[in-house]
Amino acid sequence: MQFIYITLLLLASIAAPTVCTTYLPLKRVIPLNHRVKIDTLIARDSIRHSRILGGVGVNFSVQGIADPNSFGLYTTKVKLGSPPREFTVQIDSGSDVLWVNCNPCTGCPHSSGLGIEPNFFDTTSSSTAALVNCSDPICPIAVQGAEVHCSHKVKHKQCSYNFQFQDKSTTSGVYVSDDMYFDTIKQSSSTSVNSSATILFGCSTYRFGGLSETVRAFDGIFGFGPSDVSVVSQLSSQGKTPKVFSHCLKGDGNGGGILVIGEILEHNIVYSPMVPSQVHYVLNLESISVNGNLLSINPAVFATSYDQGIAVDSGTTLAYLIQEAYDPLVNAVRFLVPHSKDCNRQLCWTYYSLLPIL
Repeated sequence: MQFIYITLLLLASIAAPTVCTTYLPLKRVIPLNHRVKIDTLIARDSIRHSRILGGVGVNFSVQGIADPNSFGLYTTKVKLGSPPREFTVQIDSGSDVLWVNCNPCTGCPHSSGLGIEPNFFDTTSSSTAALVNCSDPICPIAVQGAEVHCSHKVKHKQCSYNFQFQDKSTTSGVYVSDDMYFDTIKQSSSTSVNSSATILFGCSTYRFGGLSETVRAFDGIFGFGPSDVSVVSQLSSQGKTPKVFSHCLKGDGNGGGILVIGEILEHNIVYSPMVPSQVHYVLNLESISVNGNLLSINPAVFATSYDQGIAVDSGTTLAYLIQEAYDPLVNAVRFLVPHSKDCNRQLCWTYYSLLPIL
């Protein structure tokens, strides 16, 4: 099998340094004649990083596989309510809100081709559940892909929503405040303890389109977007975790991965800064190369604006490119893989989407 390596170069703009006119004296903590083992320094830095970022992380198990012909999605499990009930939800960095099936629900699948036993949240069965009123400051005003409904016509003036996704599927329901349970890992000791927090999440009473199909049905979506109503932001505002999460996806046949709200200390991680003031997680894409050869693509097609950019969306199975970048990429791959020259556009797209990107 011939492998083709596609490289996407991500660069950040760095401001020119300013001239310093004020000097502060620096004192060496470790004398020059005093030797310290590297392990000691690493341990010291780890403690400092944990102190700066809160020193805790919330760990979630990850299921699923990247193969679009098989599962094509990654899920995790969350526990909500008192007593807690477990829900299997899709991990989605492209949306903001955690929402699950509500009881009752119109259009919610009662079976799943993924082997998942569907579960439904019942506000009357949880002793800690509370419906969110429109007058409550916690009622979201603006969320990705959502319309918030708050009027006197809404039953009991409940803060409700309507989400619409790119495939035209929709879900609607009401916001609920209740307890979420998770395992907290203290990085200083690597021990895990049971914890909980009261969070806002969606209780969906209606599902339509692809969300109502049983083939790949799940209990809801776990949104990890940058909004203030995402679980990441809510836990951070309560001092439970730092406002950061790590999502590592395994691309091998076993699937799965790692999902942590909090810091992962790993020296091999390479960081790329996000474009600020965006509703999604957006990167600066500068160029694309195939097998080390830079493709002739006008950098202007990668320009970032309010409704355009390179978004990082874990809920989308395939990688999508603008036409001006897609055609040069496909032509370069066709040149290197002769037997692919005669395939039609749909088959070629399916094949190329499985190539290793990044």
